[in-house]
Amino acid sequence: MKINYKNNYIQKIGLIALCSGLLVLPACKKSFLDVDPQAQQPAVTFWKTQDDATKAVNSIYANLRSWENTAFPALAVESIAGDDAEKGSSANDASYLNGFDAFTVTSTEGQLQGFWTGQYQNINLCNQVLDNIPAISMDPNLKSRYLAEAKFVRAYSYFRLVRAFGDVPLRLNVPKDASEFNIPRTPKAQVYAAIEKDLNDAATILPQTYASVDKGRATKGAALALHAKVAMYQQKWADVLSLTNTVMTMGYGLVPNYEQSFRLNNENSVESVFEIQCEIIQSIAGSATSQYSQVQGVRGSVAGWGFNVPTAALAAAYETGDVRRDATIIFRGETTPEGDAIDPSGDNPMYNQKSYVPFSLIITGFNEGAQQNVRVLRYADVLLMNAEAANEQGNPTLAKTSLNLVRARARGGGLSVLPDVTTSDKDALRTAIWKERQVELAMESDRYFDVIRQGRGTAVFGAKGWKANKNEVWPIPSTEIDKSAGTLTQNLGY
Repeated sequence: MKINYKNNYIQKIGLIALCSGLLVLPACKKSFLDVDPQAQQPAVTFWKTQDDATKAVNSIYANLRSWENTAFPALAVESIAGDDAEKGSSANDASYLNGFDAFTVTSTEGQLQGFWTGQYQNINLCNQVLDNIPAISMDPNLKSRYLAEAKFVRAYSYFRLVRAFGDVPLRLNVPKDASEFNIPRTPKAQVYAAIEKDLNDAATILPQTYASVDKGRATKGAALALHAKVAMYQQKWADVLSLTNTVMTMGYGLVPNYEQSFRLNNENSVESVFEIQCEIIQSIAGSATSQYSQVQGVRGSVAGWGFNVPTAALAAAYETGDVRRDATIIFRGETTPEGDAIDPSGDNPMYNQKSYVPFSLIITGFNEGAQQNVRVLRYADVLLMNAEAANEQGNPTLAKTSLNLVRARARGGGLSVLPDVTTSDKDALRTAIWKERQVELAMESDRYFDVIRQGRGTAVFGAKGWKANKNEVWPIPSTEIDKSAGTLTQNLGY
């Protein structure tokens, strides 16, 4: 059972979102913020009870599925620029997204602002929890857990910001007065340090598992795995190895059928380390806020708009017999494993199968596929981080063991030939691990940033217009710089 968001309307009772320097009202599309719930609680009476604390923390999770966090802004910044994805849909629909693929985006592009806003909305909600819950008289263990959950989400949002923009304003408390509204960018090393502190704190408190009513909340394993990824981006290989080794003892596993691991019936599975929880509660019109599946669904069908589609380069990257190719890509004219016939004359030759919701499960009157969770951290990613760290630390035996566990599933139960990686040469093994990340995590918003952290931006993206010493990061939204009266500075080259 997913987290109950029926009481997630905290933002309607006086709380506001904070975007870098200035306080602004949130702007979302088709989100729960547009819902006008009955019997709204006056803001002056909030932050008094344990129930208030629960509503506040639930609101953090609910905002993770907003348009800014999972739809166009997130897909533009984190996916379309990579070589595994491109804009998709019809040629003229949302053509501004092509700028992310061609690296012609300027600081005025609205999706940059949307992504920035979405992350700082998350951070502001977390900061309000962290500032206000300590004074509430409530169950002390639950209080500690709620604070740890807020620290996890704050760390996740800052990680998304720092790998997209580099230096960003670091705000760890709600501003007390106008003098604290407008703050400069913080060096990314300090932002990473704050992220790691939050994750260390969270991992100390968070449980490994929850009862079914709370399934989907941040766990100890999620905090450790995210910390490993944060360390990987800083090339702290000893930390990555230690953290992933710990996660690998916590009972996670790989869902045997790769394609089925992304379907609704396998949400929060043994492979799930952290997912953004999405749900349709038919009695609550505002529950179906996620448009993650809708914007990527097969265009021309009942399922969606057809954006963020796989590329020919991705289709060609898979080895012969790798079941992940057909499990990641819906090809025009095919019939899916769930029995949906895909129009052979559609606008796009391929669509993202990982965001796919079978047509029979589309519920009229709600965003198409709004019940589809967004996989953020999977155990396969943990294994590949472990493999990369082990190789960098001079342990090719462990590296190959973790790598080949991932490859074994990709054989489809032994029905195809996909040999184990056997080389112990450090460079060759590193290349094999990077390749495995490309095909295992395709269309999951990691490829673009993986290539950059690997120092291969020019080699992989150069033909598309990527330039070194500029495109490692996106431009800071011009609106934020304008609002800050120059306190915020622009990234080099923009």
